[in-house]
Amino acid sequence: MPDTVFTHARIFDGFRYLGEVGDVLVRDGRVVSLGGSDRTPGAEVVDCGGTLLLPGFTDAHVHPVQGGLERLTCDLSDLPIDRAAYLAHVGAYAAAHPDLAWVQGGGWAMAAFPGGLPTAADLDTVVVDRPAALVNRDHHGMWVNTRALAAAGITRDTPDPADGRIERDPAGEPTGVLHEGAMDLVLSVMPVAGPDELYAGLLEGQRHLLSMGVTGWQDAIVGAYAGMQDTGPTYRRAAENGDLVASVVGALWWERERGLEQLPELVEKREAYSHGRFRATSVKIMQDGVAENGTAALVEPYLDRCGHATSNSGLSFVSPAVLPDIVAALDAEGFQVHFHGLGDRGVREALDALVGTEPLRRHQVAHLQLVHPDDVPRFAELQVVANIQALWACYDEQMVDLTIPFLGEERAARQYPFGDLRRAGARLVAGSDWPVSTPNPLEAVHVAVHRMAYGEPGPAGSEPFLPDQALSLEVALAAYTSGSAWVCHRDDAGMVKPGAVADLVLLDRDPFDEPDGIGAARVERVWIDGTGIL
Repeated sequence: MPDTVFTHARIFDGFRYLGEVGDVLVRDGRVVSLGGSDRTPGAEVVDCGGTLLLPGFTDAHVHPVQGGLERLTCDLSDLPIDRAAYLAHVGAYAAAHPDLAWVQGGGWAMAAFPGGLPTAADLDTVVVDRPAALVNRDHHGMWVNTRALAAAGITRDTPDPADGRIERDPAGEPTGVLHEGAMDLVLSVMPVAGPDELYAGLLEGQRHLLSMGVTGWQDAIVGAYAGMQDTGPTYRRAAENGDLVASVVGALWWERERGLEQLPELVEKREAYSHGRFRATSVKIMQDGVAENGTAALVEPYLDRCGHATSNSGLSFVSPAVLPDIVAALDAEGFQVHFHGLGDRGVREALDALVGTEPLRRHQVAHLQLVHPDDVPRFAELQVVANIQALWACYDEQMVDLTIPFLGEERAARQYPFGDLRRAGARLVAGSDWPVSTPNPLEAVHVAVHRMAYGEPGPAGSEPFLPDQALSLEVALAAYTSGSAWVCHRDDAGMVKPGAVADLVLLDRDPFDEPDGIGAARVERVWIDGTGIL
């Protein structure tokens, strides 16, 4: 394998912006030197033209198989956030696929519908001949038509499951949206993607992530979840076949309706699934839901539209009484624990359970929309990693219409406290949660720096959202490179320095020259282990 020499590059080394430092030499898949001038005869020379060369991004919280499958089905994620656009696309997809027993897909945004709630009656206008089921962008809700409700036997007499809710009209009739665990009622009767479909989904997900410069990730759910078969064998197959070119950690799914009896099964899965570039060394615990549908666990109750306290404080999917024992057992078995913690009570329950655990495991809590001020310093004190999804920290329609009114002024003013966490000494890593939101790290970094979305209309792209919580460009890029590689236990990745793995990304510009246009930057080329793949 010939050496590769990168010339005329400006360098972000995973921690700091170095500017132009001279040649970067790569040999046998690793960075050898920065700033030297010796070139081996026959070396490949890459002229970077004064743009930015940085480590490959690592997405610390993503769902590539689901994202890939959605791209291969009825994908609404790239459409305008608009009811009519969604219905037209679903109708066209159904017409183009008359052989499908169900119309499946997802990617719709709650902000496209009054109160965040589409209806079965709407969906019936474009799919009347068979069931249709479409998960929303955050995968915490599902839009179904009347045929799907009937197929699942959902009527006004169907009780809400303990971990979910059936949306109903004033007369008690189901209206076509299922929240959280209520989705399982439909998922249990839908066609399940088979092994080859899952494999195709993984490869499409990987292709899409690589195009964004993502060279490694942590899959935040590996297991049977939301109607999908366990994706561990999918990763094992791709690793054995050499089709998995990214470096991946899988977070095995903790089945919240079960207890410690599943621990030996997780240990067996870790051994059975881990191979080559895939390691099943983390465990995902979803502690609460999301704020938009009232299932994120809050210390104080949600408000109604008039600003009065309700009786709803969200859901704790795992009892906080047993959570510490679960976490201690996982920690003792050498697993990293990866929490979904979105509401301030959900975050607190996760932190409480992590007291006394081994910092070397690099346990983490993801999402962190609300962190109680008393809990902000606990991340550093407990050495718990703060896994941020920066793209959500802006004034988009979902935030304005479906979140802020139900949190109230005080809580709404402390959402996504990235700056406070950083100032309190927390270690930050970053992920996209794709297909919940775009996997483009540069768009997420743009929001982290500006607290505005790049190129979005309205307040989302023009009015900073709690700007005191913004991060510097160096800190945001570090979270998405060296930070996220570190939380995946890749201590020799996410950096451009001698000895580091040569997973590299070349951009079409230097965002440090154009900080207002970070989100406009695009990936030009990608290398993994020094080999160009894009």
